[in-house]
Amino acid sequence: MDGHWNGAPELDGADAEELLVEVEPGVSIRVIVWKPARAEDTSDGTVVMVPGWGSMFEGWKPLVSEWVKSRHLVYIETREKASARIDRRISKSDFSIERHSNDIAAVLETLGIDHSKVDWYSSSLGSTLLIDAYQRRELGGRSSVLLAPNPDFEFPLWSKAIIFAPFPMFVYRKLVGFVAWVVDRRTKEEGQKIRYRRALLAQDVERMLLSARWNIGYKLPDDLSAIEVPCAVMTATSDTIHDFDKVQRVVDSIPNCQLIEVSSNQYAHEPGVLKEIEEFNSSIGN
Repeated sequence: MDGHWNGAPELDGADAEELLVEVEPGVSIRVIVWKPARAEDTSDGTVVMVPGWGSMFEGWKPLVSEWVKSRHLVYIETREKASARIDRRISKSDFSIERHSNDIAAVLETLGIDHSKVDWYSSSLGSTLLIDAYQRRELGGRSSVLLAPNPDFEFPLWSKAIIFAPFPMFVYRKLVGFVAWVVDRRTKEEGQKIRYRRALLAQDVERMLLSARWNIGYKLPDDLSAIEVPCAVMTATSDTIHDFDKVQRVVDSIPNCQLIEVSSNQYAHEPGVLKEIEEFNSSIGN
């Protein structure tokens, strides 16, 4: 396995533990847990992070390095990532939004964490699966900051043709470099370009392909009125990968949802964003 996908990152001021949590027979996902080294430094509640589609920890390290000094933090990698251990044949249904949210619920149960007391921070696919789970009342939370949720997963026609083509897997592996080049050209922010290229080149191609095939047919419900978790959607107008107008519609659909605009998607991966997160939590009485 690529070194990006294993090991417990040691961060100053916190104790780290890496776990492989079995979420269903034959499927285990990677979870990293940090606790402040000094118990007296720990703030109330647990932060649970659910990063985006194929996202690697390295891109989140600047933010997490600061956050774990004062918060118990659980970082969960969804099953499409190369870190997951899957000991059976897979199909696209293994990567449905509901499967992902069931995995998150299973991790919290294994760790003995009450989801109603969690402060969530998520991105992209992670944000989408949480919104879906909140609407179905499968998960709850004390607060939820949702970076760049995808109400749907629109792919350009050329990429759909590639995704559904009957190519053998070795051809798809050869195409990864081309896809990374296209994403690089579509992405405006330099930090985002670097993260996406690094992530694309480190993926389990078969899992990502099957996940993409399932995601193409998904759309968030129009009615999100059952959501009771206090939510804020975070976005950056400079983010050319996630459609700002669609993100705004998500904000309008979630009861009492706040919109947090930040300078860039990269900023949302850095320690400075803790200011916006703490301001949101203060505004809802946390």
